[in-house]
Amino acid sequence: MSGLASESSARRTARRERPAESARPAVMTDVAKLAGVSHQTVSRVLNSSPQVRPETREKVLRAVAELGYRPNAMARGLVSRRSKVLGVVTFDTCLYGPACMMLGIERAARAAGYGVSIVTLEQVDRGGVLAAVDTLADQGVDGVIIIAPQIAAAAALHKLPPRPVAVAVEAGQDAPLPSAAVDQFEGTRLAVQHLLDLGHATVWHVSGPSDSLESRDRIDGWRHTLTAAGAAVPPPIGGDWSARSGYEAGLMLAAQPGVTAVFTSNDQMALGLLRAFAERGIRVPEDVSVVGFDDIPEAAYLSPPLTTVRQDFDEVGRRSMGLLLRLLEAEGEVPAPPPVVPTLVVRESSAAPRPA
Repeated sequence: MSGLASESSARRTARRERPAESARPAVMTDVAKLAGVSHQTVSRVLNSSPQVRPETREKVLRAVAELGYRPNAMARGLVSRRSKVLGVVTFDTCLYGPACMMLGIERAARAAGYGVSIVTLEQVDRGGVLAAVDTLADQGVDGVIIIAPQIAAAAALHKLPPRPVAVAVEAGQDAPLPSAAVDQFEGTRLAVQHLLDLGHATVWHVSGPSDSLESRDRIDGWRHTLTAAGAAVPPPIGGDWSARSGYEAGLMLAAQPGVTAVFTSNDQMALGLLRAFAERGIRVPEDVSVVGFDDIPEAAYLSPPLTTVRQDFDEVGRRSMGLLLRLLEAEGEVPAPPPVVPTLVVRESSAAPRPA
């Protein structure tokens, strides 16, 4: 009983001496006083040391919860020599793909106990990428993830300093850094082969911008799949990821005789394409089948619902995060994870061509 009374007395004393909530947040010594232990014991509990008895650990955790104590990340970083913050260099986060990829990385970082500092590129070129990495290095981040799906951004990866440790996302097959990526070629093959299997003689393509590595890989996948099937390869129509460019491509294709199937390099361009076809009296899929890429949330609610290729952005985030953490722990090279394989989502915008 005397031990319990002593602990109860210590807790009452700690509460009396506890700072008012408006004055300052609780610190480690407050937790130690309330739990009746040393601040070294509190530190061991917070760092998951096995050298603490279960009953002592429970007392410390109760005190942490009661005081609303939050460990100081910078102070803990001085001990571990880690800031527990990772940097991310990204670009146009208004687009669905980059925004989802960024969200996937943030989720993976949170799950690993890391905060994220983001620098969005104003200029997607060598200078912009290097300046962004310098900014993050000045913040003391433990490592950097660079989302670099443009040719100019990927080229800058060859000039990065050795610190901080960095990995890339969607930086192409020739990236000098370990990289996580979606298998754009395979995703495109699934889309084009689906249309060929329905009986279409060939598939037209509305591509993304010429400076995009993802766009380049999708063009390669489209062309290779048609060639392997012995189908004619029409000239690709250039777009810029926007619905407007898809609309303009749709007007061009509506005036082109013999078009029965179109693969667009993203869903936003497919949306514009559907609008142009509707204005020209072309029915989808009765007259022309359309397949997109990304599976944006609105894809299932377009008219008609859009057949498309779904990318698992959360998995890309997990793989890039896991790759960076392995690099931070390893002294030698770490192999890049295999590409994330997309899936084809078949909806009502694709069907067999009508008999001539």
